[in-house]
Amino acid sequence: MSDGYLLVHFVEDHEGHGEKIYFSLSDHDDPLRWTRVNGGEAVLESGLGTTGVRDPYLVRGPEESFIIATDLRVWTGVEHDWDGWTRSGSRSLVVWRSMDLVAWSEPWRVEVAPPTAGMAWAAEALYDAATGEYLVYWSSALYEESDAEHAGDSYSRIVAARTGDFRSFGAAFTLADFGPGHGVIDLTMVEHEGRTHRFLKSTDERRLFHEVGASPTSPDFTLVASRIADDLYEHVEAPLIFFDAKAGWWYLWVDQYSDWPQGYIALRTRDLAGGDWQPVPRADFSLPANTKHGVVVPLRPGEWDRLAEAFAG
Repeated sequence: MSDGYLLVHFVEDHEGHGEKIYFSLSDHDDPLRWTRVNGGEAVLESGLGTTGVRDPYLVRGPEESFIIATDLRVWTGVEHDWDGWTRSGSRSLVVWRSMDLVAWSEPWRVEVAPPTAGMAWAAEALYDAATGEYLVYWSSALYEESDAEHAGDSYSRIVAARTGDFRSFGAAFTLADFGPGHGVIDLTMVEHEGRTHRFLKSTDERRLFHEVGASPTSPDFTLVASRIADDLYEHVEAPLIFFDAKAGWWYLWVDQYSDWPQGYIALRTRDLAGGDWQPVPRADFSLPANTKHGVVVPLRPGEWDRLAEAFAG
């Protein structure tokens, strides 16, 4: 059972600079009550690349942890250019390393997407104990090799590569591609009872959907649920998934960006394979406003106390 939870995220702030790494802690082992630690201030910041980081993800290996994040800053005082960012945005991730979740290295920037990609967004990773490597996957619009300016039509798909240290990566390959008109972003995955469950945001009628397959890289995924949370908000994205072993709930959080303030809403089910995601009553879920696109990490004994003390702020 978990000894509490750490939420790693960024903050959507259209007036200041919230495109940094923030930590929030659960109220001990309650996954529905959260406090933004460090006095509400960011824990980590990047001065590299665009100087902004979004969509952070914390992955744990046997001894060390890494935070990987999108190299993108959209709140700069000028008009947003999402089309331009998908065609000629950063193809790199920003990375931090830690041995204890408290002391973190200086960030480094590593190029992961090939030159045919327009960007590398919302990267996540799974650790493979059998190989000692991480499978890292992200969203990229891909263009023809002859289209060096990325001026033609494209759509987002999921691209992946393997690494042992987040500094050197193997060749990138396509992990999920549904074809033109069916672009996908924001893949998150969880392995359970020998199956892999994945959640993605699509530009087609599936909207935010849930699939199950034999393994993270298998081609046999089948649809479990689609249009998740459509009855709650017009626009949701950035799913995150975790299990509360104490209460027996699977939690699926989705990031609504229809209304201000933006941020996560929570859904849950006791049957992951069934895909019947029901909203948590709003009164039961407490999370600071504009808490955006991140990951919930179940903590090991002693870690919650150490983090609470280190970032008491």
